Amino acid sequence: METEPRSKAQEELAQIIESARALGVEMDEQEAIQWLTAVAAAQGGAAEVVVDAASGMYGHRVALLDFDPADLERLRRVAAIVEIPDRPNVETAIALSGSSAQSRVQTFPGDFDYFERVNIKAATREEACRILGEVIREKALSRLRGPGYQLTEVRFGTYQHAVIKGDERISIGGSICWAPAEVEDGRFDVLTSDGQPMTIGWDYACRDPGWCKLDWVLVDPGRARVVKASNMLDVTWEAPDGSVTPLDGFIDPYFQEVYLEAESIPLFTKIIKNLNPQALQKYVADLENEVRKYTHGAHANFGKAAKRMYNIFRLTGRYEEAAYVRELFDEPAALLYQVGALMDGLQDLREGAVDTDTLLIHLEDLIRSVIETCDGPRESKIVMALLRLRDMVMGRRERATEWVPLLLAAQEEINALVNEYFEARLRGLPQIDAYLDALGEGEG
Repeated sequence: METEPRSKAQEELAQIIESARALGVEMDEQEAIQWLTAVAAAQGGAAEVVVDAASGMYGHRVALLDFDPADLERLRRVAAIVEIPDRPNVETAIALSGSSAQSRVQTFPGDFDYFERVNIKAATREEACRILGEVIREKALSRLRGPGYQLTEVRFGTYQHAVIKGDERISIGGSICWAPAEVEDGRFDVLTSDGQPMTIGWDYACRDPGWCKLDWVLVDPGRARVVKASNMLDVTWEAPDGSVTPLDGFIDPYFQEVYLEAESIPLFTKIIKNLNPQALQKYVADLENEVRKYTHGAHANFGKAAKRMYNIFRLTGRYEEAAYVRELFDEPAALLYQVGALMDGLQDLREGAVDTDTLLIHLEDLIRSVIETCDGPRESKIVMALLRLRDMVMGRRERATEWVPLLLAAQEEINALVNEYFEARLRGLPQIDAYLDALGEGEG
């Protein structure tokens, strides 16, 4: 019996699968073809944004393909901690973004990344900024600390003066970063560039909110691990005439977001109709600038580059390369990306925020993951550092002076391993190697 000739896409995929196996990356051809078929159908659909009636989620068709609804309840529990609630004249739409929204792809996500659209109805822009300041501070204070979580940082406001904060020199236009105690006080002291004392108050930050973000470290619901959670806000002002203006000058696109509540669809629709027609092109260009930075800069991070390249490839029709990059995040070595992120979360953890048993279980899991994934001298260094951390948690050692240096040392080793893993497998595929070289040539 004669077999039907393969399409050009199938031939390209077959070549990629062969190259992947040579690099030690196992790709299932049938699964890859099923994904390619689904993503091509989604891109060709009449509606770009779809609603999953069973779960109440909605978002870009391709984004929903990458999300596993089995995680939904757990992710909604974290959302309850980080989201800005609706109130009179403030309407919101909370979504997952980053690796949290790609749970079918990224088996070992590092953080809980949320994205929230916040629309404020007010007579003037100044009034909208003041209201935004109120809701962010109220949110931060209401979730400052609690069972299994603590606030670590708030980004709100833009410096109108060049200042010195601690050992850091900050230029005009820099984002204002608030520690939890500074949010509580509503102020902190700095020096001007010429050494004069100056107080930065919450009202000062309200003048120009800039980009807004809140960060926590918390215990993953249902799992004994410490993880970082963030909520990036995209804030708009709705004037009495119905016009909508982004407070930071730019309405973020929605190509990588999974919204958690169908009730927010009216707000989403109202905001998105103001999106720049060139939003997709700008989104891809911004991602490519980040890939260039992470692959050609002084501080290479091919793991972060791979995450962004997956989104670039799936949004620009390079589906075969996207199918390959998907597989990289399902390989055992990719688990180290998560281990590094979790250790980053431990650095922000303060005494008493998480019970000892949870920390011990978490550290045992980290040690097991490193042993299963690594070998050689680096494994020994990482495991020894984690064992010393475990001893500190159990009270065998003084933790205050050694905790962070140990984490940093182990994390440096892990980041090097992750970087080597992703660089070898990205550069090992000729199509991606050529793509990265072309990006480098376009530098500057």
